[in-house]
Amino acid sequence: MNLTQAPSTGFGQPARRRLPFGRFGWFLIVSLVSPSAATSDVGGRKPIPPPATIASLPPDGGLEFNRLVFEKSPYLLQHAGNPVDWYPWGEAAFARARAEDKPIFLSIGYSTCHWCHVMERESFEDAEVAALMNKDFVSIKVDREERPDVDHIYMTVTQALTGSGGWPMTVILTPDRKPFFAGTYFPKRGRFGRAGMMELLPALAEAWKTRRTEIERSAEEIAGSLRALNARLARSAGDEPLNELTLRRGFHQLRGSFDADRGGFGSAPKFPTPQNLMFLLRYARRTGDAEATAMVEKTLTEMRRGGLFDQVGFGFHRYSTDPDWLLPHFEKMLYDQAMLALAYLEAYQATGAAPFAETARQTLDYVLRDMVGPEGGFYSAEDADSEGEEGKFYLWSVDEVTNLLGPETGSLFARVYQFEPEGNFRDQATGQRTGSNIPHLRRSLGQWAAELDLSESDLGQRLESARRKLFDVRKGRIHPLKDDKVLTDWNGLMIAATARAGATLGEPRYAEAAARAADFVLARLRDDRGRLLKRYRQGEASLPAHLEDYAFLAWGLVELYETTFEVRYLRQAGGLVDHMLARFWDAEAGGFFLTAEDGEPLLVRPKEVYDGAIPSGNSVAALVLLRLARLTGRTELEDRAQALFRAFSGPVAANPAAHAFVLLALDFALGPTYEIVIAGRPEAEDTLALLAALRGRFIPNKAVLLRPEPADAPPIVDLAEFTRPQRALDGRAAAYVCRNFVCRAPTTEPEAMLAALAEP
Repeated sequence: MNLTQAPSTGFGQPARRRLPFGRFGWFLIVSLVSPSAATSDVGGRKPIPPPATIASLPPDGGLEFNRLVFEKSPYLLQHAGNPVDWYPWGEAAFARARAEDKPIFLSIGYSTCHWCHVMERESFEDAEVAALMNKDFVSIKVDREERPDVDHIYMTVTQALTGSGGWPMTVILTPDRKPFFAGTYFPKRGRFGRAGMMELLPALAEAWKTRRTEIERSAEEIAGSLRALNARLARSAGDEPLNELTLRRGFHQLRGSFDADRGGFGSAPKFPTPQNLMFLLRYARRTGDAEATAMVEKTLTEMRRGGLFDQVGFGFHRYSTDPDWLLPHFEKMLYDQAMLALAYLEAYQATGAAPFAETARQTLDYVLRDMVGPEGGFYSAEDADSEGEEGKFYLWSVDEVTNLLGPETGSLFARVYQFEPEGNFRDQATGQRTGSNIPHLRRSLGQWAAELDLSESDLGQRLESARRKLFDVRKGRIHPLKDDKVLTDWNGLMIAATARAGATLGEPRYAEAAARAADFVLARLRDDRGRLLKRYRQGEASLPAHLEDYAFLAWGLVELYETTFEVRYLRQAGGLVDHMLARFWDAEAGGFFLTAEDGEPLLVRPKEVYDGAIPSGNSVAALVLLRLARLTGRTELEDRAQALFRAFSGPVAANPAAHAFVLLALDFALGPTYEIVIAGRPEAEDTLALLAALRGRFIPNKAVLLRPEPADAPPIVDLAEFTRPQRALDGRAAAYVCRNFVCRAPTTEPEAMLAALAEP
């Protein structure tokens, strides 16, 4: 038995590297543990008391709670009533570990993680497990969404030691934070070859007491290997420059893993990876390769038809546990909605297929309905579990649907959405059918209409009426937990998506939501020095911001400027980039660190360009630098982007498909690129006609500015001096198009403008 082999949970990615770690640890610990099968005790969460009561509690939380009761993170608060004497990440925990000479039990997860809930019920709510933890360890809980820097470091170790990673993540540290054991989920008692907490904890505690020299030597070797790996990543420039060959290799790698039958890449579990699709659309535009577009169309169509998409309430679940997009991991993450909405919007522009626009609209409508706070910020996630069962909120039986909709409509809905009497949903532990169904489609509505001898319009109306009835009924169910913290980086992604939707779909409500969120973040998630903060919840903004916060928010503000043409958003984006360059830039090797130069000292200062569930901070920063350079004329930003590409050329050239968002930025850098200035009255029909023509096409590598008339020196001139002489022609709005640093004569005609953009 290997204790380090625990299931990848949450949205963990496969291990991408192994470290040459020392001889200690895993074999020694394994030899000390003999698991036995047993059921676990299950407790229950204590409700969090009101703020006035919390304020009166002693520093350790008192008899009913632990120190997490004073935190704002919904994930940490979920554990505030555990009998485990939890600490949040901080010096108080490390000082106690040093003073009492105890190892640290570090547990990392997030509020909507299903297996995090399971481990809590089985282990952290259990008095016997808690007694062992409290006796021999100092226990720390970390919300990975609040502290991605801490998560990144220890996930790197976990992946390297175990061959996989995910959440919950369990890492045992020395008091000076050096890891010597790692795993993911552990039940109370061992079963089916998996170690349990009741066996693992005593073995680790005994090893700490009796084999300290080996542990400390191994911990130092692991820390040293981690530092060496981080140093290599920080200086990962390769001999080969990034160029069009890199783009071609990325396409061929993605084509090699493409699932031609079901769409997507690889088998199960199957992740949406919208950045892959966004790159493929750009590759198709660059090369004319129809296969790249077909891969995107297939994937987006199958995802929308599958159980990955909430057919009743809209929005996407996290990933599919099977290759058919049927059985999802049911949590809904804000960043998935943002990135997928962008992918569908771009596919709509590239193909003109209305269903892609409709899916983007439905996805964002879910967000605006369920994931916006009263002040305008976007919430983080919704849980996979309801009433202690994953997916229960989203499932239906045939009888339930028939009773709610009536025999005729219920039968129609169940047939079209692939219901089965015994259920199409299988219990993930036993593989048995449960009698419950996930609504999903195997065919288009047009195909169904032909089979049912109905018009597609009639069928669509009947199904939409049924969906609304089911949605109204579902609202009465017990809802999954909503993680209502507002994260700066994820809000940046959603600002980008809603702003782009406002422009692409011509629907102001999306742009208005983007502006409201941007105004909220800029007002409430910055300190008195203008630096960003990470998280806002219940009136409090706190925690240090990381690279992603600056890069993603800057991206969102650039998109918002190009939708609203409010210059303040472009100015704020430039200010964020200046902060990012001053505090995160690696002056020696190029590229950005994850943490600021004056951030908390950790084992290493991480630096990464690899795309995970969301694009890396460096990849988004590269695109932002390039776009801001073209929007403002600040050519030094292009120099920084070039240095960033050079800094990461080694890993990107070796595995371009794993860096798809870098390829987006590289596609922009290689050109052709376009700078387009529209000079005219902002609300005039001729101005709007030029903008509509631009927004109706897939032209990703462009920078668009509005030079308002009749002002002689509008605010945009201060940021983009080159717009000063660009004026309307004979009272008509004019488009000034520059392509690859060469400018065309201005035109007042949308068709002539588009023709200039299409010139070779």
